[in-house]
Amino acid sequence: MTSGLRRRLLVMLITPLILLALLNAWFDYRSADNVAAQQDQRLLALVPLLADSVIGAGREPGDPPVLLLAPAVEEFIKGTDHSYAISDADGKSLRGEPWLAGLPPTTHEAEFHSEEKLGTTWRIVRQRQQTVIGEVTVVLADGSDPRQQWARAILFKVLLPNLFLVAAAAFAVRWAVERALRPLFELRDAVERRSPRDLTAIDERASPEEVRPLVQSLNRLFGLVNAQAESQRRFIADAAHQLRTPLAGLQAQVEAWAQAANAASPADGMVRVRTEQVNKLRGATRRTSQLANQLLALSRADARTMQAQPMQRVDLKELCGAILEAHLDAATAKRIDLGLDAQPAQVMGHEWLLRELLGNLVDNAVKYTAAGGTVTIHCGQRDGHAFLEVEDDGPGIAPAERQHALERFYRVKGTEGEGNGLGLAIADEIARVHHTHLELQSGAGGRGLKVSLLFAG
Repeated sequence: MTSGLRRRLLVMLITPLILLALLNAWFDYRSADNVAAQQDQRLLALVPLLADSVIGAGREPGDPPVLLLAPAVEEFIKGTDHSYAISDADGKSLRGEPWLAGLPPTTHEAEFHSEEKLGTTWRIVRQRQQTVIGEVTVVLADGSDPRQQWARAILFKVLLPNLFLVAAAAFAVRWAVERALRPLFELRDAVERRSPRDLTAIDERASPEEVRPLVQSLNRLFGLVNAQAESQRRFIADAAHQLRTPLAGLQAQVEAWAQAANAASPADGMVRVRTEQVNKLRGATRRTSQLANQLLALSRADARTMQAQPMQRVDLKELCGAILEAHLDAATAKRIDLGLDAQPAQVMGHEWLLRELLGNLVDNAVKYTAAGGTVTIHCGQRDGHAFLEVEDDGPGIAPAERQHALERFYRVKGTEGEGNGLGLAIADEIARVHHTHLELQSGAGGRGLKVSLLFAG
């Protein structure tokens, strides 16, 4: 992580410096180019003045022509880095520097070029001009051409300082990263040294302001993991406690049968068992099986693990009809009027989870409603939202205990019958998977219990 941050910061700092250096060099070049263009125009303006300075031929054949230099030309050629030449139509030097003589231009247009001479780059202009002695070629050379200075200027004024700055920045970035990110590295080391069971919050005050959002996120994560771990520990402890009772009953019944069989030792190997004992064994077996199934359903209905599962369209009216048929025999055995008030309604959800939810609600209602009572399953639309509802005229739940009734393994005080305290907890967990919650209210006339589930969309 350290090397990655260093590399990233180094690139982020050096890239602008390099771009600025290139931009500066470009501006320097453009400035030199503009000065050079102006110098070309100055040379071109001096060419006709030099041609007009020729006022006559020499006294003897072969003598150079007589010049009367214009003030501007005279001032120009006084410089050590300025020179001129006048040559005839054959390229023979008549006046000035012989090395500037040469073949005349093919046209009357001025020709510019640069030439290296004695370590100096000269900017030279040639043009054919008409004078009093005939057509000649006028040549002017400027050794102070700024174009020959720009490369050296860029090297010493731009590139070298910026290279030094880049090198210094590399060391500065390394030092700055080490200093600025030291709290982050200390936080990393502190987390790595922790025991897997140590989920206590990290002290936010010991971290710099920039790192505190990360520390807060870590503390929230530690809190969630700790809460989940604590929930699992409670779940395992409660499940073990709840399983102990039916398993103990099963073991007692089997031990009693074994003792009876060993004591009687009938010749035919058959043992007579009373009907009451068989029914007790069947009841204990059913309770154990139901508890195991409910524990499995509660584990599978965990809202945190179901969020990634895709939802499908579920027909609530069809679902209610299926649950009614599944519990009709149990309701008939207790002479309970199990009814259905279903209107068309569809929701997006997990069908098997909603089946488990409604099954638990109906099972609870049938189990705790007295013989001759009434249980009704409702579904449909309410205020533009689909809903499920199970209403009974049983003993109900006091308002002070309704919130606790949704907790795992909680049984309302004074409740008759056998139960595990998981039915409503499973239903509430499934409701959270579907982004809603259970509402516990009194039934019609203030009697019994009405459990409602209103879907958000």
